[in-house]
Amino acid sequence: MAKDFTELELEAYLDEALTPGEMAAVEAELRANPQLGRRLSAINGRRDAGVHTIGEIWRRHRISCPSREHLGSYLLDALDKPQMDYCRFHIEEVGCRLCQANLHDLRMQQEENAEVAATRRTKYFQSSAGYLRDK
Repeated sequence: MAKDFTELELEAYLDEALTPGEMAAVEAELRANPQLGRRLSAINGRRDAGVHTIGEIWRRHRISCPSREHLGSYLLDALDKPQMDYCRFHIEEVGCRLCQANLHDLRMQQEENAEVAATRRTKYFQSSAGYLRDK
C-alpha cells in the first residue's frame, strides 16, 4: 500500500532531516510511485522560486540547532542547565543528524587531542630524563 507523505515529510526528506528509516521509506515509495517524484519536483520548484514558509526557512537554515561552540560546551558540560537541557533535547529527542554528527566530530577531536597531549608529554619526559637530578 502506498504511503501518502505530507508536504512536511517531503520537505524534511529534501533537507535530509528524516531518520534513516524514514528516508528509506520515501526512497522506496519514489521508486514505486512517479506521482511522488512530481510532488518533490514541485516542492523544489517552489523553493527555487523563492517561495518559502517560515517553517521551511527555520528548517533549511537550522535556526534551532545549537552552534558548534555550544555543542563543544555541551560536550564539556560547561553550559548552564537550561542550555544543557536544550542541547540534550535537540540531540537525543529531536535527533538532529547534523548536530549529532558535529557532536561526534567534537568527541573525536577531544579524544585525538588527549592522545596527542599524552604523546607529547611522554616525548618531553623522555627527552629531559637525563637532565633530571637525583636528590
